[in-house]
Amino acid sequence: MLQHIRDRAQGWIAKVIVALIAITFTFFGVESIVSVFTQDSNDAATVNGESISKQAVNLQLQRGIRSGQIPPDQEGQARSQILDQLITRSLLRQYAEEHGLVFTRAQADQLIVQLPEFQDQNNHFSKERFVQSLNNAGFSPGSFRRQLEDDMLITQLQQGLAGSSFVLPSEVKAVSDLQNQTRTFRYALLGPDDLNAPVSVSDEDITAYYKAHQDQFMRPQQVRLNYLLLDRDALASRQDVSDDALEKAYQAQRSKAPKRVSDIVISINDERTAEQAHALADDIEKKLADGGDFAALARQYSSDKSSADKGGDLGVITEGIFGDTFDRTVSSLSEGDVSAPVKLDNAYHILRVTHVDIEDFDSMKAALRKQVQKDEASSRFDELAQKLKDESYSAPDLKSVAEALNLPLKHSEWLGRNNDDALLGNQDVMEAAFSQDVLNTSDISQGYNSDVIELDDDHRLVIRVADWRPEETLPQSDVAGRIRTILTRQRQQAALKDEASRVTASLKAGKPVSSINWQQADSVGRQSDQVDDGVLKAAFTLPHPDSNSTVYAHRPVGQSQVIIGLSKVGSTSGSDNSNDFTRSMAERVMTQSIVSGLTASLRDKADITK
Repeated sequence: MLQHIRDRAQGWIAKVIVALIAITFTFFGVESIVSVFTQDSNDAATVNGESISKQAVNLQLQRGIRSGQIPPDQEGQARSQILDQLITRSLLRQYAEEHGLVFTRAQADQLIVQLPEFQDQNNHFSKERFVQSLNNAGFSPGSFRRQLEDDMLITQLQQGLAGSSFVLPSEVKAVSDLQNQTRTFRYALLGPDDLNAPVSVSDEDITAYYKAHQDQFMRPQQVRLNYLLLDRDALASRQDVSDDALEKAYQAQRSKAPKRVSDIVISINDERTAEQAHALADDIEKKLADGGDFAALARQYSSDKSSADKGGDLGVITEGIFGDTFDRTVSSLSEGDVSAPVKLDNAYHILRVTHVDIEDFDSMKAALRKQVQKDEASSRFDELAQKLKDESYSAPDLKSVAEALNLPLKHSEWLGRNNDDALLGNQDVMEAAFSQDVLNTSDISQGYNSDVIELDDDHRLVIRVADWRPEETLPQSDVAGRIRTILTRQRQQAALKDEASRVTASLKAGKPVSSINWQQADSVGRQSDQVDDGVLKAAFTLPHPDSNSTVYAHRPVGQSQVIIGLSKVGSTSGSDNSNDFTRSMAERVMTQSIVSGLTASLRDKADITK
């Protein structure tokens, strides 16, 4: 979500230059950064007095593993990189704030309502989609807004640095030459299935790895919760609705529905005084009362010739176009009704509603019932929310509160600070669950009920800790399968690297190799879709070959090794538009260098502890 906002704010920059311009978002996008800054002893690092929690690092790590972006055997390296990114983010945000950069709550709200992920099928902001999306990501509306404000503050800093940089023609040419470069090569992929023998992992290997890497298998402290949820929609669904209430609601919506209106206009002008205009309007009203045809009378008498030619038809009218008096008159009319003469500005108007743009009652009955239920439940919801607050404040548990409000007492599974529960994974809920007032680790029974947590306009929640277990190392039996996978991949990678090195050495020595399947790529550019992206990037890391020779090398690509034989380096000429693009890209490369220098300087001066 937040990464999408960054893309909207920076355009193509984020797609082309992703190194230090996007340094804090390399792994997962900032939408997965939840509750980075906490005030407890469980710190992974502190940056100028601001703490970064171990839970924040673990959250990024687990989400990266689940999404497939981090292989399980690279957890240690990834954990270090994640912490480094969070430190950089803190430094850049602090620097931006110190230099007076501001991103207001109003600006954040404006971005939020414009984000497609939070809009309904009619491209309107949907509170329901907003809250559900945030719950799924572990955010509350407040924490998401704060995270967005911080992210856009850093974006402002980056854009300011970009605006201060410039590039020389020689630098543009250098970038252009690289951008337009092509390469001709052949390649072969070696995967785990290409190994002559499968790798093996013994129980002793698993035990040794477990003992050496126990920090990777820590289970964070967890709680089980009892909780009460006050849900406006659930409350509404229990409301009885009479047929009279449904009819009344339908008529209320009908009065506000768009209406097709016809108008007979009797102008006051040099040829007709106000008294004469009023008298003529009264006369027309009598003709209509006697059965006169509205359209015919409009053609005969109306001063507005454009509508008179259409029998007075003005089309479907939207409120606000003709003023309050006109709107009130139309609102008071049902389909087929005709108004008395109404004076508007310098004319008398006789109005007729020819059609009301609304579905029939039976088609709307189900929707009307839900709306009436919600309206009737609204005041009841507020009453119960206050009662929930009053009852839970001093109650020794939630059972008596549940009985007083006739709410079901619910129970959770084990939950850590960072969990994916759609309801209880909310950041505000977890902050309450692990607060000193609610969680008494010495004696769980002595903890208090939480304050009423306002999840959104329609949901209130109170929690109480039912059980707690401290952070501990998971038993080997629970993680043996995971360790086996890690070791298997590590050994497969080592075996593949050895095999790729052997094949590459043979190719460099001019020896024939028949055990691999070559594929050819001719004059492909950096953005080509003809070759796998990982293979393409690897090919462009190889040095230029001498004439009539081939450069051989191997590189890791995912879980495989690619062997590449580079035979030719060429180029394509860019268009004027591509030259403009290249200049912009060169400017971003310059900005990358500036951000890199700034980051290094901030790190040198900062008080960072890990």
